[in-house]
Amino acid sequence: MAQLVLDKIQKRYGSSSEVIKPLDLEVNSGEFVVVVGPSGCGKSTLLRMVAGLEEISGGEMRIDGICVNDDSPSERGIGMVFQSYALYPHMTVYQNMAFALEMAKLPVKEIDEKVRESARILQLEHLLDRRPKDLSGGQRQRVAIGRAIVREPSLFLFDEPLSNLDASLRVQMRMEIAALHKRINATILYVTHDQVEAMTLADRIVVLNQGQIEQVGTPLELYDSPANVFVAQFIGSPKMNLIPGLLTHTSEHRCEVLLENRQQITLPIAGRGDGQAVRLGIRPEHVQLTEIVHADIEGEVLFVEHMGNETLLYVNSGYGSEPLVIRQTERLEIRPDQRIGLRLPPESCYLFDAQGNAFERFLKP
Repeated sequence: MAQLVLDKIQKRYGSSSEVIKPLDLEVNSGEFVVVVGPSGCGKSTLLRMVAGLEEISGGEMRIDGICVNDDSPSERGIGMVFQSYALYPHMTVYQNMAFALEMAKLPVKEIDEKVRESARILQLEHLLDRRPKDLSGGQRQRVAIGRAIVREPSLFLFDEPLSNLDASLRVQMRMEIAALHKRINATILYVTHDQVEAMTLADRIVVLNQGQIEQVGTPLELYDSPANVFVAQFIGSPKMNLIPGLLTHTSEHRCEVLLENRQQITLPIAGRGDGQAVRLGIRPEHVQLTEIVHADIEGEVLFVEHMGNETLLYVNSGYGSEPLVIRQTERLEIRPDQRIGLRLPPESCYLFDAQGNAFERFLKP
């Protein structure tokens, strides 16, 4: 186990292209931290900087208090699992896992002990004599993880390791990675674009956007208390609904929002700046169906998704270019083109200013 500290770390290509803006991050010993963000946000570049595969342009990286900026990848004590399995096709599972130890000229007996112990942890004992072509995708990924484990690194790095697997295998591998972390109590920095992986695996999530950190917190902290619109819409599927409005009658613990349909909603949110344009946010599962005469807003159903365990409604409310999404746990007899009324419970609403920053809320959803 190791503690990783990134102190004002940044990455530049040339004089003008700044891929990673100066950022601070601390990964505690034994912690599982997941970095998420859209394609091109810099998350894989950040991971490669930690691994030593990309040069650090500025700032300092410390492992257990020691600066490793100038250390080679092999000197940093890091094990990395890539998106591609990168297994040697002509070698058996045993040989793939033993290769790095053989290059380090460890004794044969020690290599055998390490390989077999890693195979036991990953339930690969019965596959040691097979070659990669004889394995399933999940088994190949376990071999790639085993190849990292045998080196007994102080820090594990995962770069979108499940993106090549089908849906059922991803679920299985998420469980196996979570169990592995519990068994070996490793420090893990894990990169993915899949928020389901992040929500289910992470002790803490780092949300990255255009090379800078938007928010760091536990999965439920990010879901319940997003710092801004970007986090609110990136964490959660379907994403949070946003409805434009005008802030009126603000006070220390309350404010009123005037929607475009002239409906006024009072929220338990600290208001500031009467008259400013805001966006009211509400998650799909918190929108309630009601009679139109009692509704905060109404709209026309565009599309209905019957998922079996839940129903998703896509509704044209006239607000913005995107439909509102409503999630209901029961099966509904609602058809496209039907007009429905929607209630927005004040205790479940969020509020964001024109810059996208969240107002302080006094009640949890």
